[in-house]
Amino acid sequence: MDFNFITSTIEANLYVIWLIAACVLIILEITTSGFAIICFAIGAIFAAIVAACGLSINWQLGTMILFTFLSFLLVRPIALRYLNKKKDEILTNTDALIGQIGNVTETINGYGRVSVGGDDWKAVSNDESIIEKGTKVRVIARESLIITVEKI
Repeated sequence: MDFNFITSTIEANLYVIWLIAACVLIILEITTSGFAIICFAIGAIFAAIVAACGLSINWQLGTMILFTFLSFLLVRPIALRYLNKKKDEILTNTDALIGQIGNVTETINGYGRVSVGGDDWKAVSNDESIIEKGTKVRVIARESLIITVEKI
């Protein structure tokens, strides 16, 4: 068996192996969200370019390491900043109570009850004042099952 022929064939087509590795890494990146694997894919793409130019495996590995490192320094922070932007958070459940207007159903003297959005909540006044039944209030905070309200 002629191992020189096999070795020379692999070396001549090493850029294809680098491109296949880059494709596999890109597919893996799609399944994750850390933008780390894509840095290795970028390094593999540049190594494929160096391999296509006919440079040695040492140059290819050096290029792979260099461009992977540069990608971690330059590309990943930008990707994390722009692709992981927080959308305007939509408040749900009890967090959506903040800012809502309610009606005092039981006088707040220490604790009382407030109806907000059809639900009855145990409530306290923000300034520890007495708030009479029937008064309109705004929810300003929530601690567990107790809401803090202020007079409107």
